[in-house]
Amino acid sequence: MFEGKELRQKLHAGQVCLGTWVNFADPCIYELLAGTGYDFLLMDAEHGAMDTMEVQMNLMAVKGTSTPTIVRVAWNEPWMIKRVLDAGAAGVLVPLVRTAEDVRRAGEASLYPPAGIRGFGPRRPSDYERSAAAYVANANDHMVVWVQIEHIDAVNNIEEIVQTPHLDGVFVGSNDLSGSLGLLGQTRHPLVLEAIDRVIAAARKAKVPMGIAGPAKPEDAYAWLQKGIQFITLGSAEAYLVQTSQTVLGSVKALMRQ
Repeated sequence: MFEGKELRQKLHAGQVCLGTWVNFADPCIYELLAGTGYDFLLMDAEHGAMDTMEVQMNLMAVKGTSTPTIVRVAWNEPWMIKRVLDAGAAGVLVPLVRTAEDVRRAGEASLYPPAGIRGFGPRRPSDYERSAAAYVANANDHMVVWVQIEHIDAVNNIEEIVQTPHLDGVFVGSNDLSGSLGLLGQTRHPLVLEAIDRVIAAARKAKVPMGIAGPAKPEDAYAWLQKGIQFITLGSAEAYLVQTSQTVLGSVKALMRQ
């Protein structure tokens, strides 16, 4: 019923949580990855080609596992947030926030009154309303609300953003952040790294969990953890397929040339 409960507890206890992105609409991918041992999966319903029904099918594939799935919605719209939560998401990642007001809006859309404005209709998480009363009474305490810091405006407002109530994590998107600085794709540029450092410092001071979209390379991911990042995505399902297929194919071709 409360898939995000353990993840939320880990984050607020200061534990490191490791996950990965999934852009596909195939439930088998989610079922496969849920058995890997990640602390969370991040379903990308912003850039991933999937509708609400596909989001729901993917969430059904991980039911009964110990791996909660957070859904990145396409935009900071209450109706989008409400739909994925009613489909059974453990929480949401809301993209491209710029101000504390944006974050407040995302939090309110994720929570039932009086803390928020989420409308009643918890189909899957309440076992199709068989346990609606218990779900609604406790949902606010277990919902994971993350926002994505991927614009320089958000960085400039970060000290206010991390003071927003009901916030379980700020998650840096380095690519779009670099683009907002006129440096698209230059995620290691000093200005981009300086902006990320400012977010890390503000999050640590406010005791708000800090995350980042990290690379699949273990040493790079570990370097971010050493800087104070608490939760990180280790590449993506898409990247794993590309990297592994290229590596295996290249290795076989090299052997054939010997």
